[in-house]
Amino acid sequence: MDTGRKRRGWGTSLAVIGGLAVIGLGTTGLGGTRFGETGFGGIAAAAGDGSLVVTDKGPVRGTVGADHREFLGVPYAAPPVRWGSPQPAKPWKSPRDATKPGNACAQNAGFFGEKASDSEDCLYLNVTTPRRPANGKRLPVMVWIHGSGFRNGSGALYRPREMAVRGDVIVVTVNYRLGIFGFLDHPSLDGGPARNRSGNFGLEDQQAALRWVRSNAAAFGGDARNVTVFGESAGGVSTCSQLTAPDAAGLFQRAIVQSGPCTVENWPDWDGTVDPSGSWLPRSRSKAERQGQAVAERLGCPTPATAAACLRALPTSKLLKESEYGFAPVYGGGGVLPYSPKQALREGKFAKVPVMYGMTRDEYRTFEAAQQLMGVPPLANETDYAARVRAYVGAEKAPKVLARYPLRNYGSPSEAWSALVTDATFARSVTDFGQSIAPRVPTYAYEFADVKAPWVANVETPGFPTGAFHAAELQYQFETDYFDKSRLTPTQQRLAAQMTDYWTRFARTGDPNGKGTPTWRQGASTTQVLAPGAGGIHRIDFAKEHNYTFWKTL
Repeated sequence: MDTGRKRRGWGTSLAVIGGLAVIGLGTTGLGGTRFGETGFGGIAAAAGDGSLVVTDKGPVRGTVGADHREFLGVPYAAPPVRWGSPQPAKPWKSPRDATKPGNACAQNAGFFGEKASDSEDCLYLNVTTPRRPANGKRLPVMVWIHGSGFRNGSGALYRPREMAVRGDVIVVTVNYRLGIFGFLDHPSLDGGPARNRSGNFGLEDQQAALRWVRSNAAAFGGDARNVTVFGESAGGVSTCSQLTAPDAAGLFQRAIVQSGPCTVENWPDWDGTVDPSGSWLPRSRSKAERQGQAVAERLGCPTPATAAACLRALPTSKLLKESEYGFAPVYGGGGVLPYSPKQALREGKFAKVPVMYGMTRDEYRTFEAAQQLMGVPPLANETDYAARVRAYVGAEKAPKVLARYPLRNYGSPSEAWSALVTDATFARSVTDFGQSIAPRVPTYAYEFADVKAPWVANVETPGFPTGAFHAAELQYQFETDYFDKSRLTPTQQRLAAQMTDYWTRFARTGDPNGKGTPTWRQGASTTQVLAPGAGGIHRIDFAKEHNYTFWKTL
């Protein structure tokens, strides 16, 4: 989940969010000697119970449950050099314990319960498989990229047993460098241990994990030629970014973008003004470099010629004090993302793979709730609401926006403001995204719309209905630390099962349709609503319901 950037004016942050039995088929047959693609990753071996698997770097011993296997804390790269591209992990000979997650990447404590970590040795992933691949067949592999604003989270926070077992797929959850460690852009960091220009080390980590999957999928019973990358929020923005990243080409065959508005350029700050940093969304090279130079100066490293050495010498704890500033992927000027995702998608410069994409109906309510719970005063009345709208769109356009989103149509100013921003940012971006890719690849659009989705566990409920809030769908997909899945009603549990079927069928074939679920039409002109109960799953004109034309022409 992502809930905004550092709020200097409020003095706090919104960091949110025995014997061996051969079960494989020899080598992957994919060839190549690039990082993550050498060794004996195609030789799959296991102890009699399936708990031991041989990867391209050495054997790992995980745990075996009644219906699944789990391998945690598997290194997909070496401990990284600070602001250097990921490098191969060193091989090992004795079975490595894979029963506990690896370190979470360095981060401060998050608003939604993410624990602080001071570890830069964090490039680990987790593999969950069904207990036994049926009849020795290769299973689709789904690689999950977590969210939480590029500043928080880890792969281990998402436990995909139900998805793996019910969907008969392998699910891999990944750590990647966050915040200042993953996305600091500074000219002095270009070159040296960085294979590309600086600013996208977190994206490079994700690509290294995908290369590990390509080499090692067969060892776990997976099909290295059927990989789906999917993620939510910052993970959705990451997935969108990887679609447009040349170095990611061929590393996955399908993509699912959940609540990842990678084309947004008008994200609001807490007071309604457009956030100059771009917050958790992709930034231009020039903007990212200005930010990076300002951060370096605050850290006492102002001289360009010595900034790299100075920054690398600082303790992790000092860097963490600046790691809530709003770091995110960087585009332009060479490097991992040659073009903005918006431009690349519009011009067809993206991986031609089937894509499923969508959002929750009431996305921005999570951000509004987080800000209030962190001390930003709630909008009290129509005057406050109108002032925030003026700050966002300007005095000239404000009357039109207020006429389209009159306070009388909503239960509170917070709900009105959230509806407005959801449409102006998430919904517009989702629609632009679909219109750009649908003429070129198979697409399936959705809107998660369970307005009674349980709120985040152990976080105070805000003073307005949270509806189908940002990240609400995660509890329908995973066991997570963010939610108490036992709070789902039987009807909501049925929706969760249907969503798992849709997601895993898409991973298997590139088409989510099949027995037991309503037909999902392909294309950007219609959107599948995902809600519980009779008729809950149905089709809508998404652009119309979210005032797309209004915002496009404003």
